[in-house]
Amino acid sequence: MTRWVMVTIIIGIYLVANLVIGLMAGRRSSKSVTGFVAADRNFGLLIMYFVTGATIFSSFAFLGAPGWAYSRGAAAFYILAYGVLGMVPLYWMGPRIAALGRRLGHVTQAQLISGRFPSRTLSALIAAVSVAAFIPYITLQIEGAGIVINSVTDGHIPLWLGGLLAYGIVVVYVLVSGVSAVGWTNTFQGVFMVVIAWALGIYLPFHLYGGIGPMFERIAQARPELLVPPGLTSTGTHWGWGAFSSYILISVVGFLMWPHLFMKAYTAKDDDTLRRTVILFPTFQFFLIPILLIGFSGVLFPQAPADPDSILPFLILRTQLPSLVVGLFCAGALAASMSTGDALLHASASILVEDGIAPFTRMSDRARRRLMRWLVLVTGAVAYWLAQTNTSSLVQLLASAYGIIAQLAPAVFAALYWRRATTAGVLSGLVAGMLTTELFRLYPAFAPFGIHEGILGLLVQIPVLVAVSLLTRPQRQEHLDAFFPAGSAQTR
Repeated sequence: MTRWVMVTIIIGIYLVANLVIGLMAGRRSSKSVTGFVAADRNFGLLIMYFVTGATIFSSFAFLGAPGWAYSRGAAAFYILAYGVLGMVPLYWMGPRIAALGRRLGHVTQAQLISGRFPSRTLSALIAAVSVAAFIPYITLQIEGAGIVINSVTDGHIPLWLGGLLAYGIVVVYVLVSGVSAVGWTNTFQGVFMVVIAWALGIYLPFHLYGGIGPMFERIAQARPELLVPPGLTSTGTHWGWGAFSSYILISVVGFLMWPHLFMKAYTAKDDDTLRRTVILFPTFQFFLIPILLIGFSGVLFPQAPADPDSILPFLILRTQLPSLVVGLFCAGALAASMSTGDALLHASASILVEDGIAPFTRMSDRARRRLMRWLVLVTGAVAYWLAQTNTSSLVQLLASAYGIIAQLAPAVFAALYWRRATTAGVLSGLVAGMLTTELFRLYPAFAPFGIHEGILGLLVQIPVLVAVSLLTRPQRQEHLDAFFPAGSAQTR
């Protein structure tokens, strides 16, 4: 049996296992919208740990991160920095978000914001911003799955078919079981990808260089520029500290604003589960260490991949590993892709219905759930089409998406902590921030010191939000009392 056939069989077994787990996961959830979107608010610590960790570490981590370590060196360390810091605010915000959700029936991020700042226009705008950020993120996952399957089958399975196979499975179990499928498959996928990452991250440096220390010693001699922070740009020039720092900052701000992660605050069964998840989350960052080591191990390899994002499968296929190991690697990479893609597809459909459509029309619980399922198909189809035409690197795709989603942060913080904020202020600020972000994304040469466009958007949005809020009438006290408990120390 040829290697690519053996690898394909292993991939097939892995995909079927995910399908079975995903379909079985939804049997205990109710058939309501809350069951589909928030798993009846019943996730325990184990699932919360993996659903946050595995959801965040995606094709970006398994392919994009080693691609940056391979081509840009120390620039990849920004991923470690924001990953450690990004979850911290959830320790304080999470229980408050969950409490409001239980009391007021929230299951999405926009319901919190538009509940505090009543406006159907604001709700629809947040839905549009969320989906605008989701599409490139889902595209990244589908493209990553296609790259992996195409590479390890020696091109016998084309990119378009590889992405279609992996995400056909994802769409099916999300359609049937909703967020329960996301939780249980993420747990399975999370364990799988961590084990594979560490095995490869240790094996490759020892196989190619005799150890991790000798590997970096040889890189320091042959390519010292890769080990000097903040690393290199995509064109090989020195990356500026302004750009490096702003990439970290926008990722920290945007980290918790991702609706698919934010919405997990509504799924936890109690506040202690949320806080323990935050405390344990940094341990998931250890997953990135072997991933970056894999990228660095390819720096001095005598051959080069056609695309830095494919350095990991490129090395695997050229180090004479057994077919079983290659197949397991592929399954681990698919785990990284699918564990994020399923959460994104589920969240995008949920948000479009709950925040973009439901505020404008009366719909039964059953009709909303049915529409969510149709939109899972539509969103997946759009992202799949874009994956076939994309020319950006995987990391660059995610960095751009962070700039968009981070614009929701001022609205969330104002909803939770500033009584004086008004609907007009939040709406004006969000529009100003999004326009600024998009302007500098289209014309990056005008960004001072190479600062990320999302940071520039926030620098415009926050003053607009504050100024317009102070110039408009405060919200009624009775309305505020629903969001701020008596005796609260929140800003007045």
